[in-house]
Amino acid sequence: MTIPSVDPSHTPAHARTPNVSDERDFRGVIVAVAMPMDRTGEAIDEAALLDHLDWLLDAGVHGLLVLSGTGEYAYLRPHERRRVVELCLPHINGRVPVMVQTSEMSVSDTIETSKHAVDFGADALMVLPPWLESPSERGVLYHYERVAQAVATAIALYNTPAASGVEITPAMYRKLLAIDNVRYMKDSQGDLSRIQKLVAISEGTNAEVLCGVDPLAPYALMAGAVGMIWGCANIMPHECVLLVEHIEAGRYADALALWDAMWPINAFMWENDMDVGFLPGVKTATEMIGRKMGPVRRPQMPVSGAARLAIEAGLSHLPINGIDRTRLTYREWEDERNWLVHRTNRTGEPS
Repeated sequence: MTIPSVDPSHTPAHARTPNVSDERDFRGVIVAVAMPMDRTGEAIDEAALLDHLDWLLDAGVHGLLVLSGTGEYAYLRPHERRRVVELCLPHINGRVPVMVQTSEMSVSDTIETSKHAVDFGADALMVLPPWLESPSERGVLYHYERVAQAVATAIALYNTPAASGVEITPAMYRKLLAIDNVRYMKDSQGDLSRIQKLVAISEGTNAEVLCGVDPLAPYALMAGAVGMIWGCANIMPHECVLLVEHIEAGRYADALALWDAMWPINAFMWENDMDVGFLPGVKTATEMIGRKMGPVRRPQMPVSGAARLAIEAGLSHLPINGIDRTRLTYREWEDERNWLVHRTNRTGEPS
């Protein structure tokens, strides 16, 4: 595959003037795209990334989130983030709506990254409130207001207080809805009651709710969230799309029967007692089903052999992207060889 280069001094032909009235809606399965790396974890595998995008699109997903947390946004260097935007958005080429995370600590940096994403065709921007030395509520409102004034493109508020340390409360959300191009709230707090409250607050406004909590998927959609920003969709895009189709058609019994097979791996990635973080867990599982992902970037740690067996068990239940438990389909990283993995290799060959 030939990887295109981009002249940063040249405005790309596909750049457009942002227009909120011309925006594309985000619905259904919006994949928080994982980031393939080479074996060192220090370089993005660009060919694998583009191939993964095509696979997700072929599965029928409804949207893509580029530079997601699942895509190791926090660990990418600034020039790598720009390169990912310049590479992915022209490749997707309007096949589905694309959201780009442009979160930065300062207003000016967020505006700069947001303008770059819009120049390359982003349909929406996902923005965290400033974190670490976070401002007061007035500062959070100011941050979003200034970004919205500078870039007239749909904005998705990103509420993940466990990670950012800043909560966009329902009261703050009401105030942020006064900003015309605040169009979405991605809520990753993990509370179905909160999702329902945000949906109720959004009624009659220009904004809608997206759920970012994988294990809540069918219930959040039934409760009024218009879509899922979904990390585990990297593993099972076909199942995720089918689940949404069942729910949209009112086939709730079929949706919940499918969810019985999908829930174990979604729940494991969200919370487990085997020291497996979400990023390495999703990448390991995606690699197991046959996609090329590579390792996570340090200090994220590889998944141990015992935990890989648990992931394998969860994957074996999937009706479309399930794996055969008679043989593990991954290769161990050199620093994570484990006797249990080799013992469960039933063919006796090196894994």
